[in-house]
Amino acid sequence: MTFRQQLFIPNKRAYISGLKRPAVECIICSIIANDPAVANLTVWKNSAVAACANLYPYNAGHLLLFPLRHIKDPRELSNEESRQMHTLLCHSLTKLSEVYQPEGFNIGYNIGEASGASIEHLHQHIVPRYPRELGFVDITAGAKIIIEDPNITLSRLREAFADVNI
Repeated sequence: MTFRQQLFIPNKRAYISGLKRPAVECIICSIIANDPAVANLTVWKNSAVAACANLYPYNAGHLLLFPLRHIKDPRELSNEESRQMHTLLCHSLTKLSEVYQPEGFNIGYNIGEASGASIEHLHQHIVPRYPRELGFVDITAGAKIIIEDPNITLSRLREAFADVNI
């Protein structure tokens, strides 16, 4: 089933098309720099990598992991950045499992416009998944209901990540 809209975030199409994007060179670099022009949903950060809640999530708990260095391709990661990204991925799966109890995850990079990437800065998505995610509204209205405000996700995950040390 193709979703025509997400009821919680009706302006996502305008964001993807660039109409409502902040006027910054790189949204992720702006998040890293705490630029007030962008929503900063950083959950956890060290000197090399970070995790943030997705402002336009596919499911509650949808995280983005990224290196602080602006690169576009995972082949550009240094050995240390690669190690830390993987370690952060493992911590993220543990924390998301504790907070949201999903029964699965989608994990991946979208690289290049043809893949659906809307941000060039390399970032990895982690989307918690659940059985029978489609409900009555999803099927009859062709819409996906997001059940948690990203700011609540941010609060829950910041607390969960407080003890992470990479």
